[in-house]
Amino acid sequence: MDLVVDMSLEIEGYDTLVNEEEMKKYIKEALESEFESDRPVYLSILFTGNEEIQVINKQYRGKDQPTDVISFAYHETEDFDIGPYDTLGDIVISMERVDEQAAEYNHSPKRELYYVLTHGLLHLLGYDHIEEDDKKEMRAREEEILGQFGYTREM
Repeated sequence: MDLVVDMSLEIEGYDTLVNEEEMKKYIKEALESEFESDRPVYLSILFTGNEEIQVINKQYRGKDQPTDVISFAYHETEDFDIGPYDTLGDIVISMERVDEQAAEYNHSPKRELYYVLTHGLLHLLGYDHIEEDDKKEMRAREEEILGQFGYTREM
């Protein structure tokens, strides 16, 4: 059965890099390879800048600095469902950090965007990178998903 995914993408101001239909297709296919649900799945994504994500990072993680992506996984703390949806959570991405990291790692902003998106999605699904073995597993899965869509490090 196809996974039904509904999402809210807040992309205002960042729509030159974020193609909404392409991103929704990517998210749906990435989730289908990792997650099963007999109900429609919901998640939200906010694309923002360093200033806004720093406020969120300080408020929720106690870190007073910008970061590339923050995920709020609802399955980790409680089943927070909205109506008929299996609600996965929220992802916040700093597009400024995406640009900075793309330059730092010498690949395209689009590849970096999809990397941080994939990283955030995997956090929603319970992946973590605190322990070294978990980090290796998460990194391998990130690269596998990105590779399925042609988002390689050389891109």
